[in-house]
Amino acid sequence: MRITARGLTFDVRVGGADDGVPVLLLHGFPQNGSMWDAVSPALHAAGLRTIAPDQRGYSPGARPLEVEAYGQPECAADALAILDALGVERAHVVGHDWGAIVGWRLAADHPDRVSTLSALSVPHPRALARALRTSLDQLRRSRYILFFRRTGRAEEVLLEDDARRLRGVFAGSGLDAAGVDRYVAPLLAPGALTAALNWYRAVNLLRSGDVGKVGVPTTYVWSDGDLALGRVGAYRCAREVTGEYRFVELPGVTHWIPDQAPGAVADAVLDRVLPVR
Repeated sequence: MRITARGLTFDVRVGGADDGVPVLLLHGFPQNGSMWDAVSPALHAAGLRTIAPDQRGYSPGARPLEVEAYGQPECAADALAILDALGVERAHVVGHDWGAIVGWRLAADHPDRVSTLSALSVPHPRALARALRTSLDQLRRSRYILFFRRTGRAEEVLLEDDARRLRGVFAGSGLDAAGVDRYVAPLLAPGALTAALNWYRAVNLLRSGDVGKVGVPTTYVWSDGDLALGRVGAYRCAREVTGEYRFVELPGVTHWIPDQAPGAVADAVLDRVLPVR
């Protein structure tokens, strides 16, 4: 379905029982709401209602031109506006990659709207910022961000040769060519990849002190095969959560957790969500 909110139009996948407890599913780069397709059936079977938007920049009708329009307060406000449009006062929030960062902000700034948080791959922004400042390993892992921030050049390199390098980021995910194309093809539209990269250009990850500690029940899922996110930030994450906290480590899984291990994701989410329905 399409939802108009804050003057933008978002493509949103809504599934499960109409009266089910709502779960907001937030994707990251360079994916879209379809990344949850393998996770959602288990949530629906448990009686939950899933809401999976293509976020700002990924929905063709929600693609502002200004880089500053992709700051995290704007992206978090989109999520709340989508919930408002659906008449949802409070939801369980699940996010991966940039979707996790939006989830951390929602849980910290709007705990009245967030029942629980399940964050995949990316730890609390302050834990990540600390790791970037103190861990050479994390700094090396994050060098690609400097490239993504190069307006024009990043698009040129990622899209050349039928987006070979953009497709290459999914190496090790277990996705076949059709699965990769499900994410890459929408980003071939004019302006689409620039909008997705603007999430990196609008934010300085070294300065994430404006995201407070999280008091809602929280699960953080990290995989030891993640090339972008190392142990330092993952292990520090617990310091930024004052609510009940669980850390789930998935051995042998890459960054693309929902694609590679959808069953483990569904289990972690249900373990978090069902006790506090």
